[in-house]
Amino acid sequence: MLTVLAGLGLGLSLIIAIGAQNVFVLRQGLRREHVLPVVLVCALSDAVLIVGGVAGLGLLIETAPWLVVVARWAGAAFLVGYGLVAARRAWRGGGELIASDDTASPGPSHPTSGSASTTLARTRLAPTLATVLALTWLNPHVYLDTVLMLGSVAATHGDGRWLFATGAVIASFMWFTALGFGARHLGRWLRTPRAWRMLDAGIAVVMIALGVNLVLPVLFS
Repeated sequence: MLTVLAGLGLGLSLIIAIGAQNVFVLRQGLRREHVLPVVLVCALSDAVLIVGGVAGLGLLIETAPWLVVVARWAGAAFLVGYGLVAARRAWRGGGELIASDDTASPGPSHPTSGSASTTLARTRLAPTLATVLALTWLNPHVYLDTVLMLGSVAATHGDGRWLFATGAVIASFMWFTALGFGARHLGRWLRTPRAWRMLDAGIAVVMIALGVNLVLPVLFS
């Protein structure tokens, strides 16, 4: 049990840090759009990487470091591109909750100050899943943290390394489920197009900063 808890604690400490994947899951949760598929893709991807790290995939990455280099540049390009798309949404709007008047013409049963309902400008499932897969698998840190670090720490537990991996996998499912489905409770603060444009502006800054940060060590090494 202590080994499982150790894996759970380390897994949470690595996953909770603000990153592109978490930002995307948070945004999908706020929009209440394809939340379950996104959460499952993130958690299952982490599970595959954790199992791979415990099984020895980390050794492959150590012997072929160019794999991390490729992921670094591809991930940086994708993050900056996604950040620019978010910046465009922040500038022009379009990624927010769209308010639509559910009242007909004013009258006794439809007062002029009638209520407004909100509907989502939804995106299709396939592009959403493609985006979250890219954010997950083109992030070199996921290989360094999940595969190498978790794999190395799990190896110190000897025969209990798979219990350690189980704890880390549980941490991943717990976190992404809480982030994706818990985000909807923040929706009351994001009921206006302006609020969503501000959110997209923040997402743009985070994504571009993360993308630039990926390649800075290479450029100045």
